[in-house]
Amino acid sequence: MSGWETVIGLETHVQLRTRSKMFCGCATAFGASPNTQVCPVCLGLPGALPVPNGEAMKLAVRAALALGCTVHSKSVFARKNYFYPDLPKGYQISQHDEPLATQGSLSFLSPERGLVTASILRLHVEEDAGKSLHDRFPKVTAVDLNRSGVPLIEIVGGPDLRSPAEARAYLLTLKQVLEYTGISDCDMEKGSLRVDANVSVRPTGASELGTRAEVKNINSFAFVEKALTVERDRQIALRESGGTVVQQTMLYDSKDNMVRPQRSKEESHDYRYFPEPDLPPLVLTPEFVAEQQSALPELPAGKRERFVTQYGLTRDHAAVLTASRGVADYYEAVVRAGADARAAANWVMTEGLADANDHGDELRVPPAALAQIVALVKGGTLSHQAAKRVFGEVAARGGDPRTIAEALGLVQVADTTVVAGWVTDVLGAHAPEVGRYKNGETKLMAFFVGQVMRASKGKADPKLAQRVLEEKLAS
Repeated sequence: MSGWETVIGLETHVQLRTRSKMFCGCATAFGASPNTQVCPVCLGLPGALPVPNGEAMKLAVRAALALGCTVHSKSVFARKNYFYPDLPKGYQISQHDEPLATQGSLSFLSPERGLVTASILRLHVEEDAGKSLHDRFPKVTAVDLNRSGVPLIEIVGGPDLRSPAEARAYLLTLKQVLEYTGISDCDMEKGSLRVDANVSVRPTGASELGTRAEVKNINSFAFVEKALTVERDRQIALRESGGTVVQQTMLYDSKDNMVRPQRSKEESHDYRYFPEPDLPPLVLTPEFVAEQQSALPELPAGKRERFVTQYGLTRDHAAVLTASRGVADYYEAVVRAGADARAAANWVMTEGLADANDHGDELRVPPAALAQIVALVKGGTLSHQAAKRVFGEVAARGGDPRTIAEALGLVQVADTTVVAGWVTDVLGAHAPEVGRYKNGETKLMAFFVGQVMRASKGKADPKLAQRVLEEKLAS
């Protein structure tokens, strides 16, 4: 919208992929009956003491390193105090003044501005609260404390995003990095990735930030873009009509695609943060941090660049193949099994991903079998169409591609004598077209090749058929 610039900063809460909670041994499994995965620690019973989860700390440090943050040798747990039905202790253990890590960045492809590097101000660890359920019983709110104490990292991004579409692109890139590194499954439907957005608008060219509103309750990547668009438009309309934006928390309603105020936004001092007396500062040795650094896999951006240089792929193809770690690993396994790199890329991106899409994201054709299919096409044994049928058979029932091709009668005939017989039949049956071709209408070659393929029930090698046709038509 002309005249106004949008400024967005995202705070992302990510559930760490651990089997037990942040400060106790209760399970983190999703979908258990309400209040069955609880103990005195996560219920906040008097006298119960928290003990940090070592695996959660490893994953949090890995996330910080993957995002280029400085990991601090000492960080401090703090109590964030507020009263809410799903917070049994009356406070949440988080970090405030001395977080685990600061000053990272994430580069992503903006639909409007190309490659953008957004700053990450801080990354800290905290525990989750429970969940209030308003739809279980009429006129009352039920509380499920299974999530209470589940380990989270909060990633606070700087005010560097300039549109709702950029916010979505940033989040998808962040999700990709966290999934690649095994830090989280980032499933928004299960609540393992949640987003709060700070949104403000300012006149184009202004450097001072406008008053921001926080938008909460966004539970899908598509809704992130919609919610922020609604909030941006609300603020611009307000400013243009002479009103002022009030700092407050807005809830997004996806059914009506609208935002409504929840409460005026607390400042951090309203939470009365103070160091957690039951936990000493978290001290990390340089060896521990180095160990987490070496546990990181090749990250998506690096893998994308390598696919372009090593396999001669276009940037777009490399982006599709590295979108998930599973697909990238599968593609490389197909190439290692002997397939031509570019042909393998086309097969994985078309047949491979289409089949996986229909079967719960499972890549059902073993890499060696796909490499064999690619080789059969390259060697002229199978036409591309026939190879697609063989692919479908291998995906559904397994087996050896060559054996399946022979059983289905799909092996291309590359015997010149046999192909010449079909060519002779076709030319004999289409004398008028032969005359037109000889009078300079050379585009009829495609018609003749098609007729030979039809006469041979798809078995003729099309390149050989064209060669034989050209010889016969020239005589």
